[in-house]
Amino acid sequence: MFPPKKILFPVDFSERCNSAARMAETFTGHFQAELTLLRVLEPLNYNDVPVDSSAIEEQRLGEYMVDELKQFDVQRVLLEGDAAARILEYAQERASDLILLPTHGYGAFRRMILGSVTAKVLHHAGCPVWTGVHMEHVPRLEDIAFRRILCAIDLGTQSCPTAAWAKNFAAEFGAELQIVHAVPEASQVPSVYSHPTRSEELISQATEKVRAVQQCVGADARVFVIGDEVAPAVCECAAREKADLVVIGRSVAGGVLGRLRENAYSIIRQSPCPVVSV
Repeated sequence: MFPPKKILFPVDFSERCNSAARMAETFTGHFQAELTLLRVLEPLNYNDVPVDSSAIEEQRLGEYMVDELKQFDVQRVLLEGDAAARILEYAQERASDLILLPTHGYGAFRRMILGSVTAKVLHHAGCPVWTGVHMEHVPRLEDIAFRRILCAIDLGTQSCPTAAWAKNFAAEFGAELQIVHAVPEASQVPSVYSHPTRSEELISQATEKVRAVQQCVGADARVFVIGDEVAPAVCECAAREKADLVVIGRSVAGGVLGRLRENAYSIIRQSPCPVVSV
């Protein structure tokens, strides 16, 4: 799974896809990986008559980013069918290590909308999935850098693998690793004389558990344990620390895990930077 040697990049030739391609180029070059450009052609009908556009799409795919990727090992694959299903099938069959999947931006509405294809891939993919809603802000290729990696953990079974992936990624790019954990209960403790330090106790207990995860993977990281709801805590921390990437946990068996399960999509939509779900 790490380092990613087989990168799958589904393309739709949109502007956000063109911007995300710079990230695909960065990862492919850095990890000396095999890059697959996958175009899924969903069936088209005109007046109830099937339309075959495969020849046009195959030519378009063959010409896509030829100059930018000429130095890399690139496979170009055209499939037909349901986009999410084909992406998942191909990723599994080819044992992909990373799926780069730019999500829809939709401007001010990005906090409410997550594309159905992205949601299905996030829920079922057996490898890490990179998502980014801010594709319009991807810097020029020569300016892409990873200086701070923020790893959000929920202290569930996926926490150690997630922290290990984030640690390895940070080491590859010489970035600072940070770990964040949210404790919603700490923000809900009533202010009464009988429990004046209950919130502090919850934070302290969670901090000890986070340190155990840190020790498990041998990660040297700054730790933030925040008494707040998960999505706001993670996204506000990412913004405050100027994180370049947020890493969260996921598993095939349970989808997105623990508290992050119900908050993962909110984190992806609201994060000020791309998110990798491991």
